[in-house]
Amino acid sequence: MNVPPFSGRASAVLVGALVGTAAGILLVSAAGSLALEVDGVFAALAIGVPALCGAVVGAFVTPGHSRSNPR
Repeated sequence: MNVPPFSGRASAVLVGALVGTAAGILLVSAAGSLALEVDGVFAALAIGVPALCGAVVGAFVTPGHSRSNPR
């Protein structure tokens, strides 16, 4: 099995981090609409943790491979 080039893996990490950041921003927005104020530590954790998880998932996902069988 061939290892994908670094640029493909780096872009998958970047996309994963961006998706995680977007999820964290939505979480902070939802918490802000339900509470009067959102603490800065909570906001940093709510954005940082999903971004880190997305980057980790992006690092382990092999870009360019899918389960479909094109003919």
